[in-house]
Amino acid sequence: MADEHLIIGGGGADDENGGARALVKDSDTRNFVRDVIEASQERPVLVDFWAEWCGPCKQLGPLLERIVREKAGKVALIKVDVDRNQELAAQLRIQSIPTVYAFYKGQPLDAFMGALPESELRRFIDNLIRLADEGTPPALEELIQEARRRLDEGAWQEAAELFQQLVQSDHESIAARGGLALAWLRLGRRDEAKALLAAIPEDKRDDVLVRQAQAALKLAEEAAEAGDVAQLEKLVAESPDDLAARLDLARALAAAGRGEEAAEHLFTILERDRDFADGEARRLLLQILEAAGDDSPFTLKARRRLSSLLFA
Repeated sequence: MADEHLIIGGGGADDENGGARALVKDSDTRNFVRDVIEASQERPVLVDFWAEWCGPCKQLGPLLERIVREKAGKVALIKVDVDRNQELAAQLRIQSIPTVYAFYKGQPLDAFMGALPESELRRFIDNLIRLADEGTPPALEELIQEARRRLDEGAWQEAAELFQQLVQSDHESIAARGGLALAWLRLGRRDEAKALLAAIPEDKRDDVLVRQAQAALKLAEEAAEAGDVAQLEKLVAESPDDLAARLDLARALAAAGRGEEAAEHLFTILERDRDFADGEARRLLLQILEAAGDDSPFTLKARRRLSSLLFA
């Protein structure tokens, strides 16, 4: 594939195949701002991070190109060879390929990793176009609060859809991006959530929803080694004094978005042994509370309970 060569720069001259407005083109670190950030002010831009040696990339790339061309200008595709643009890939924290970012209005709106089936890929692109076409919804803060209520109620798909609309309407809203990542984590879309969080500048990660999402991501990653919830519940029911099994169950429940249930098991551990596993139960409980949010009624009640337990 042709490439334009080269830390994300301000861009050079347009290429001979249509410049920044080409529907499908190769780009690099030097031209990333022009080809992606600036171009996404007009329409959504997909960025496909690939490499010659990557088999799944060779399956995904032609399919992406075909679908983008079918959309007749509603979306563009930029292809970036990670081997030729290692610094750009590092800046965007590309951890595996293929990885596809969707940019709109200068900000990452969505992402996925791996070669999706054609049906899922079409849904991804159609949803991106739909979000771009919907325009600006009213009352950003009000809608963020509504999306947060959906999260608190466990309506994670509805919350994700609301946060996606908010990201599209106000691409600078860090809260909306953090909320979307949190909703995706609750839906099991860990890789997409991780990619979205990685794209948030480090100096803007103090937002409450971003911190919640980061804590939830850490819980999800740690729980990968905990085991199956149903099996662990059975084990704890059979051996209620097995604190190690109870701790694993708490991890698995937390990763599944069942933080309050996880907390009950952790309190049981703390009531029996405050320092079990070098204080791991308390550390995990605090992480769950951070993921739930400081203003959550669950968090406020749990912190009071923890304080009375630790200082009794």
